[in-house]
Amino acid sequence: MPSMTATAEAFFDACETGKGWEGCKAYCVADATFAAQAEPLEGVKTLEAYTDWMKGLMTILPDGHYEVRSFATDEARNNVTAYGVFSGTHTGPGGPCAPTGRKTQSDYVYVMQFKDGKIGHMTKIWNAGVALKELGWL
Repeated sequence: MPSMTATAEAFFDACETGKGWEGCKAYCVADATFAAQAEPLEGVKTLEAYTDWMKGLMTILPDGHYEVRSFATDEARNNVTAYGVFSGTHTGPGGPCAPTGRKTQSDYVYVMQFKDGKIGHMTKIWNAGVALKELGWL
């Protein structure tokens, strides 16, 4: 069985490159849950819905990419924490308005809680308001 760290790294890359649930589900329990205190993600309660939301975001920000700044495994608490910076430009269709051509560089943290060797819950810590302003959506 892969380590928590290897599973989390593979999930993180699949999620952040817009693979959606199809590309992420192998790393998660079937009913994995999701939480975030960020307005764009209100109502998103499953990891399946979140990974598909990220897939859609890559249509709106087609040059979207991430940089990992920290990746830490906490064996005692059975979780992995990843800190990254997501960058992208609103040039694709979708979003709350026509493409603005504006860019964001948005800091965020994922805390991936493991259950039976797979991700059972993930919390995203993100100041969505800053990203939305940078993109010209607010």
